[in-house]
Amino acid sequence: MEINPALLHLIRDCWTERPSERPTIREVYSQLRGMNNNRNDNLMDHVFNVLESYASTLEDEVSERMKELVEEKKKSDVLLYRMLPKQVADKLKLGQTVEPETFDMVTLFFSDVVSFTTLASKCTPLQVVNLLNDLYTIFDSIIDQHDVYKVETIGDGYLCVSGLPHRNGKEHVRHIASMSLLFVGALDNFRVPHLPTEQIRIRVGFHSGSVVAGVVGLTMPRYCLFGDAVNTASRMESNSKPGKVHISSEANQLLTELGGFITEPRGEVIVKGKGVMQTYWLLSMLEHGAPKLKET
Repeated sequence: MEINPALLHLIRDCWTERPSERPTIREVYSQLRGMNNNRNDNLMDHVFNVLESYASTLEDEVSERMKELVEEKKKSDVLLYRMLPKQVADKLKLGQTVEPETFDMVTLFFSDVVSFTTLASKCTPLQVVNLLNDLYTIFDSIIDQHDVYKVETIGDGYLCVSGLPHRNGKEHVRHIASMSLLFVGALDNFRVPHLPTEQIRIRVGFHSGSVVAGVVGLTMPRYCLFGDAVNTASRMESNSKPGKVHISSEANQLLTELGGFITEPRGEVIVKGKGVMQTYWLLSMLEHGAPKLKET
C-alpha cells in the first residue's frame, strides 16, 4: 500500500525526541485535512475535536496544578524561614553547604517565666499551650520590630540573638536591650484568662561576646549557637530577678559606648561555672537610645 510521503514526514515530526519540535494538534489537524483534499470526514473531525478538547483541558489542569504547587512552595518557604535565618535557608534550598561561621561580637538574650512550674500545675495541658502561645505571640511581634533572630523556645525559655547571621556593627546590643525592656513592659497588662489574679513575670538576662553558628541535623535542621558566651548569657538570666533585666559587664560597656540607656551596678555576683562577676541592671532606655525599628 502506498503511503503519502507527507503523512510519513508528519508522523516522524510527531515522534521526534524534542517536544518543542513536535507539531501542535492544530498543525496536525490542518496538515491531515490538506492531505485529505479538505473532504469532510466526520470520523476524523470527531477524533481531532476530541484531541483538541483533551489538550485544552490538560493545559488548564496543568496550569491549575502549577498554581497549587507555587502556593504550597510559598507555605513551605514561610515555614523554613521560621526555622532558619533567611540567608541560611536560601543556601540550603540551593543545595549549598552551610559552613559553621564565627561571629566576633553578638548579643545573646535569655528569658524565662518566673515560677512557671507552679503556674503550669494550676492549668490543664491545653491551657498551658494557650498561655505560652499568647505570651509568645506578644514576644514575636516585638522581635519582628528589631534586628533580632529567635533561635529557639524550650518550654517557657526563650533564646534570641542579634548580630548574626547579619552583622550589624554594635547595634546588636541596642536591639537586644530595647527588646528586653519591651518584653518586661509588655507583661504589665498581661493576664491569664483562667487565672485572672496571677501576674506573669519574666526574668531576663543578656551578654555580648563571640559565638560560632552553624546548621545541625538533616531531617530537622536547626541553626545552633556554640561558645562560652551562650553559657554566660544563660547565667545572666538564671541569676536575674522577676521583672528585671540582668546584663554582663561586656554588654554594659557596649551600651555605655552607644549611650541612651540607663544601667546601675548590681555588684559582684557568684555565677556558676564563672566565679565572681561584676554585673549590672538595665533600668530604662532614653529616647535617643532607641534603635531604628522595622515596619510591621
